[in-house]
Amino acid sequence: MAARRLFLRFPVLANSLVYGTLYTGAEFSQQTITHKILRAPDSAPHYDGPSLLRYAVYGSVIQSNILLFWYRWLDRRFVGTAAATVLKKMLLDQFVLTPPLLVAFYVSMSLMERKKDLFEECRNKLVPTFKTSCLFWMPAQLVNFMWVPPAARVIYVGSCALVWVNILCWFKRQDY
Repeated sequence: MAARRLFLRFPVLANSLVYGTLYTGAEFSQQTITHKILRAPDSAPHYDGPSLLRYAVYGSVIQSNILLFWYRWLDRRFVGTAAATVLKKMLLDQFVLTPPLLVAFYVSMSLMERKKDLFEECRNKLVPTFKTSCLFWMPAQLVNFMWVPPAARVIYVGSCALVWVNILCWFKRQDY
């Protein structure tokens, strides 16, 4: 009950804290998987603190706020859970919001990493990342728009992001 009041009273703060924590947790789990499973399982993991900080900043400052206001707009513009309404929300979410979010992810990460060409990684990875996002997010958003209450949308998406950010981290670590 107290958590619900917090989200209703301070939605920006609550969503930023929870989504940022989930986003950072996904990067932490990706680093753990990389060190414990994909490399020598008996070696102690070395965590990349600056990378965790970049994901914390991106998740709590940038993405959580975009999603909060996006879902508010979507829910006001397209009310209900009828099939046609849910389909419109899913298509808008995937084809209007997702491409700019992926660009924001790659460019802001490059900026925080102080890369010389802020757009190189985005140019190389945007299309394969977007294709994968369609496979992941379309079913996740079906559940979101059909059964998740509006006040819990960013948290639900943040929970899905625990899996999705692991996928994003994998794309980020690939050489293209």
